[in-house]
Amino acid sequence: MDHAELLEIELATLFGVSRVLSQPCPLRETLARILQVLHDRGELLRGTVSLVDPDSGALLVSAIHGQHASPDDEPVRYLPGEGLIGMVLERGEKVVLPRIADEPRFLNRLRLYDRDLPFIGVPIRAGPGQYSGVLAAQPPCRDQWLQERARFLEMVANLIARSVQTARDAERERGALTAERDSLRRAVRGRHGFDSMVGHSQPMQRVFEQVRQVAKWNTTVLVRGESGTGKELIACAIHYNSPRAGGPLLKLNCAALPDNLLESELFGHEKGAFTGAINPRKGRFEQAHGGTLFLDEIGDISPTFQAKLLRVLQEGELERVGSSQTLRVDVRIIAATNRDLETAVEAGEFREDLYYRLNVMPIFMPALRERPEDIPDLARFLVDKIARQQGRMLTITDSAICSLMRHPWPGNVRELENCLERSAIMSANGVIAQDVIELSGLNPRGASAVLPSMGSKLDLDDPDLDERERVIAALEQAGWVQAKAARLLGMTPRQIAYRIQILDIKMRRL
Repeated sequence: MDHAELLEIELATLFGVSRVLSQPCPLRETLARILQVLHDRGELLRGTVSLVDPDSGALLVSAIHGQHASPDDEPVRYLPGEGLIGMVLERGEKVVLPRIADEPRFLNRLRLYDRDLPFIGVPIRAGPGQYSGVLAAQPPCRDQWLQERARFLEMVANLIARSVQTARDAERERGALTAERDSLRRAVRGRHGFDSMVGHSQPMQRVFEQVRQVAKWNTTVLVRGESGTGKELIACAIHYNSPRAGGPLLKLNCAALPDNLLESELFGHEKGAFTGAINPRKGRFEQAHGGTLFLDEIGDISPTFQAKLLRVLQEGELERVGSSQTLRVDVRIIAATNRDLETAVEAGEFREDLYYRLNVMPIFMPALRERPEDIPDLARFLVDKIARQQGRMLTITDSAICSLMRHPWPGNVRELENCLERSAIMSANGVIAQDVIELSGLNPRGASAVLPSMGSKLDLDDPDLDERERVIAALEQAGWVQAKAARLLGMTPRQIAYRIQILDIKMRRL
């Protein structure tokens, strides 16, 4: 072979290597294909690529031409300076041997090389003075072109170096994203865990037990209750404590959209399906594949759309708007409604078959007025939440909680949270007291029922009570009879009347 023939071989080989590197493939597959090109076109046999393990610093043989290792096999490794491969890494320069058997540092650990042929090993450079691996191969014979082949192998190693670095950067980024994802999942699960759900009353404990049980399975759940009772929180708790927690949780308020938009939103649409559909779009069912779809206000969808929804729930199949292609989806459904669906079924407003398809596992959320004993814990929980949002310290007094417990809460927990947020805004010193609660718009005297008071639980000699709270607590315990409250405080009726006036306490008629 003359020099012109060798040059032609090297150019053809470089072209083949560049084509391999231009195609997106996993790093190991790319390296194996490059070794194949070196063997087929470049007359460089028994090629190996060994990469530095970032954790241990050892060289791990990552690709070998002609050998197919099992994924479970432990890779052959060399320490820097160990064997011929380790020697190349330690020196940081090429090693060229006319006959490999003549080198005492040859370990033959791979059982690969022909002992009578030359050996060429070149470093894969990661930067000045830094090396990410070693590329090695054997020429087919001992000829005068050994140094020329070594220079060519260095060129290939330089091309490989960029791919190795890109793969390492991508792996680090994937690791960082995976760690961040796992951290976010832990935070979300903690936020929606059972321990974070507020309520020690018997009705809520019954709900929590139902959620614990149903979360284990893929059963369809129908959460029922008045507006503002926390139906969406129950849906989140079920999803994030279920085997589908790693999948998506999508939510849609069915009452917020007309039928045509609801169908597109849930099922998706193809390009040109309707005016404005300039691109194809996945619907919520497709987006929630492998996860959970929460359909709020399910009782407000029209009879026409009920039939379309029923098919998806029964068969797990749908077509995008404007398409005839059937798509299969794996989605768990959690629906919610504040309507009396049984009455709607009797009136013909809601399909009976859809009702039974949804009502597999009903969970009834109690109204806040049905569990007044939960109000103190809820109030403190919500005050802490508002404090984090506002970035300051907030506290709520016992007398303020007394006022909260006297209100009927037609808007349930949502109304309670709004009331406390208004009170926090109006509290300059961060203390939500009874007068702040009343100024926020709460009117306990307008309650349709008088709920149990906490006033009897307050110690009137508690040094942490200010004068206004002590007088209010005494009035609570005395049923808002001034003379009785005066005796509890060791005052005369005139003295307590004066304090009621200067402390701006609004008297109540119970």
